[in-house]
Amino acid sequence: MLRHRFQPGRLVAGLFLTLAGVIYVGDAGGLWKTPWFVVIPVVMGGLCLAGAVGVVARSAHRRRGTLRAKADGPPGGPAG
Repeated sequence: MLRHRFQPGRLVAGLFLTLAGVIYVGDAGGLWKTPWFVVIPVVMGGLCLAGAVGVVARSAHRRRGTLRAKADGPPGGPAG
């Protein structure tokens, strides 16, 4: 399996969409009654939170890359 960068925004979105699915499955199975409009705030709130987490993670990743590039020095190494 190829390695890839961890994306916490997608994780958060997946968790909230899974929660929405669990809510609907519980309602369909007769475990509880869920009004149809309950899932809308769960999904929308999850997507907004996922977007915020994604922006923070991307800015942290960019900053870490910039700091690492500055610590390594100029590209090509020292002349000499």
